Amino acid sequence: MNNFLNNLTPVVKNLLAINIIMWLVTLVAPGFLSRWGVNFSVVDFLGMHYWAAEKFNPAQLITYMFMHGGFNHMFFNMFALFMFGSALESVWGSRRFLLYYIVTGVGAGIVQQVFWTIEFQPFISSMNDALSANPEQAGSVLLHKLNQLNLPLTVGASGSVFGLLLAFGWLFPEARLMMIFIPVPIKARVFVLLYGVVELFLGVANFSGDNIAHFAHLGGMLFGAILILVWRKKRGIF
Repeated sequence: MNNFLNNLTPVVKNLLAINIIMWLVTLVAPGFLSRWGVNFSVVDFLGMHYWAAEKFNPAQLITYMFMHGGFNHMFFNMFALFMFGSALESVWGSRRFLLYYIVTGVGAGIVQQVFWTIEFQPFISSMNDALSANPEQAGSVLLHKLNQLNLPLTVGASGSVFGLLLAFGWLFPEARLMMIFIPVPIKARVFVLLYGVVELFLGVANFSGDNIAHFAHLGGMLFGAILILVWRKKRGIF
């Protein structure tokens, strides 16, 4: 166990610890608070809501990265952070790696907000029309509008993880990755390209029952690419 921890770079080690601790908090807090009659959801409070929702606050663009929807969600994100993070932190250094991780996570959140804005526009327009046509029912219409806007919730480090995946493919394009669902080694740059295409397809297709924020994943990649290009231009580190 000590050898495993010693092989982890500092920021990766701390990110793993924070995410695991916050996941444990989401398990323990509801039962603990209910003893005092407090109905409070840590995930609902720290997860990212739509910007026009009553429950939204700007800090959620960062805090949502440390919330997860369940053990599997948390495990696979942290496994990816473990797999790719230490290699990148060793090359970039801790400060640049942490900046990249936060920027890609926030960027993923911003892209998700843009997607929600487009998705909600017809609903908001119809609610505004209903308010104009039935001013006597303004209270019930506004309540329905607020309730619907409060529903979307995004959590997880996936945006940052996809940013890390892009960076790994950029820095180590010839590295061979073995995936469970593909029985042959694939070059990192090919894997990143395939993953990006799949996420774009799933995001556009918007299959029924799919509650994964595919555009947020692409947002993490997009902001990661922008940051890498900025570094490359300013400092020539790539």
